[in-house]
Amino acid sequence: MASIALERSDVIVGVDTHKDQHVAVALDGFGGDLDDRVIVATNDGYAELRAWALGLGRVVAFGVEGCGSYGIGLARFLRRHGHKVIEVSRPPRKGERRVAGKNDLIDARHAASEVLAGRVTATPKTASGSIESIRLVKVVRDTAVKAHTTAMITLKATLVTATDELRGELEPLSDFKLITACAALASNGDLTDPGDAMRHALGALARRWLELHEEIKIHSRQLKTLTSQAAPELVEAFGIGPDIAGELLVAAGDNTDRIRSDAAFAKLCGSCPIPAGSGRTNGRHRLNRGGNRQANAALYRCVIVRMRWHAPTVAYVERRTAEGLSKKEIIRCLKRYVTREVYALLPAPTAIPVHQ
Repeated sequence: MASIALERSDVIVGVDTHKDQHVAVALDGFGGDLDDRVIVATNDGYAELRAWALGLGRVVAFGVEGCGSYGIGLARFLRRHGHKVIEVSRPPRKGERRVAGKNDLIDARHAASEVLAGRVTATPKTASGSIESIRLVKVVRDTAVKAHTTAMITLKATLVTATDELRGELEPLSDFKLITACAALASNGDLTDPGDAMRHALGALARRWLELHEEIKIHSRQLKTLTSQAAPELVEAFGIGPDIAGELLVAAGDNTDRIRSDAAFAKLCGSCPIPAGSGRTNGRHRLNRGGNRQANAALYRCVIVRMRWHAPTVAYVERRTAEGLSKKEIIRCLKRYVTREVYALLPAPTAIPVHQ
């Protein structure tokens, strides 16, 4: 926005989004207030907002909060109609709000002001292609994996309080044999008896684990199919399977052209180097603790696999270790190299249908 010459007649719209309604504020090209509007979060409401904005002048851009949650419907609608949409972060929780206060109109005006000043330029994800499908499959798979782990931990913790006879029978077993044995435990139906209640609890947890185990298998096959179709070369790269590929694709989004370079992708994934500020660091860099932490964790898993099995990576680790770098520093460097490789393998952006 800083490179665009605006006239007073131009319009910048900021939108503070909520589940049921959105609040919009329009500013002119010089930052003056034009009007504000409250709309319902439906297609009819979005159409009303668009007509209202166009009636104020030439609409340059919409700054929308929460384009990945409450604002996703509005962002999709505006893009389909050919408008420029910029994702705006929520206002600061301290500092500015001590002076400006907090309400929906202030937040919407903040969004418009950020766009007008050129301080925000992020293009939101379109969420309208195969990568959005991958994200949704990953959501159900990841929650199933979490519940799967919780069921095993809870079962073992419950078994600790069982009778000595039952513990002696079950604790020596491996995890899968333990689950099978617990699932076969018979309850007499008299839950007032602690022993019977214990068998009932262990059986229920074991059967839950088995059901989740089968569910995860289904989601894993679906994820493998979707990632192989979206980015086959990425899935086939060394140390990158469907799960890691899916996480990195979700971070990039369907409109991969919103990420202008591998350096920008590294910034997004939190794998870009950050210079250490101390004068004693001798020009070294430190880990970046920002960015998309799920994508960063996926890069970490890929690097760990390559450090063990990938011959070029093993040679690199040996060379950098001889130069005096620590393992943590070497992993940081390798994550940046993997990010560059992944960026080159991202699929082409999904086209967005435009309706005038």
